[in-house]
Amino acid sequence: MRRPFKAAAPVKEGPRANSEIRAPRVQLIDFDGSNRGVVAIQEALQIAEDKGLDLVEISPNAEPPVCKITDLGKLKYQSQKKAAEARKNQKVVEIKEIKMRPNIDTHDYETKMKAVRRFFDEGDKVKLTLRFRGREMAHMELGMALLNRVREEVATIAKVEAEPKLEGRQMMMVLAPR
Repeated sequence: MRRPFKAAAPVKEGPRANSEIRAPRVQLIDFDGSNRGVVAIQEALQIAEDKGLDLVEISPNAEPPVCKITDLGKLKYQSQKKAAEARKNQKVVEIKEIKMRPNIDTHDYETKMKAVRRFFDEGDKVKLTLRFRGREMAHMELGMALLNRVREEVATIAKVEAEPKLEGRQMMMVLAPR
């Protein structure tokens, strides 16, 4: 026999408020920020109701829990605004890839290095990939010398995050901005 699907109980986000507070006594902070001391939960709820505000649990792990008389809607709105501001200010670090060949010409090399510096200025990491084809596989030291040259050129603005390593026909190195 198949049982009907029973969804899990919804998990409430945010602090507990009013009748959800379980502690018998709480440390009460008044709406203006003054400390009222330890009071019974019924008394705290009555004070909040008289002021037309909510009793919100600020620090549930304290002994006794700290509750504040405030407007719950306003508190939630302010926390949403703070979270949105934090999301707006964060920078996602991307890994940009630069592909080269071991026998790269000087002008091509300089163009690639200009792009590498621009990526570091934007705060991104750079993955340098050297691809070996045909007989170039016999001269891995040329690729290693090229990666070491790149490392020395950007030593002041970047640090090596992953040392050069060979994977099949490719040699890779990851650099991160300082």
